Amino acid sequence: QVQLVESGGGLVQAGGSLRLSCAASGRTFSTYAMGWFRQAPGKERQFVAAISRSGTITDYVSFVKGRFTISRDSGKNTVYLQMNSLKPEDTAVYYCAAGLRDNHYYIINKSDEYNFWGQGTQVTVSS
Repeated sequence: QVQLVESGGGLVQAGGSLRLSCAASGRTFSTYAMGWFRQAPGKERQFVAAISRSGTITDYVSFVKGRFTISRDSGKNTVYLQMNSLKPEDTAVYYCAAGLRDNHYYIINKSDEYNFWGQGTQVTVSS
């Protein structure tokens, strides 16, 4: 089992940047594919980005490509989401997720395939 704690959210003006962090407990971080999702008020949770166990394969939802970057540091048991050129429509609670996978290069972009979730961190982008 793994526990996930997100941090780095906050209030930022449009065009600004934030870096979200997700710290994972335990020594099995490298066995998990990781992902970020977000949920805006009144909307369903949506996929944002994913990264494989190896860290070499990534995937993004179309509307964040070129603006967001997912990465992971196995030495720190942490996955990051660097968010640049933020827009008001990026306002949401951002969640980190971990999914057990044998394959080092597999990515997960469906929420029901993740095993563990963090509590979320609020990101608010003002216009």
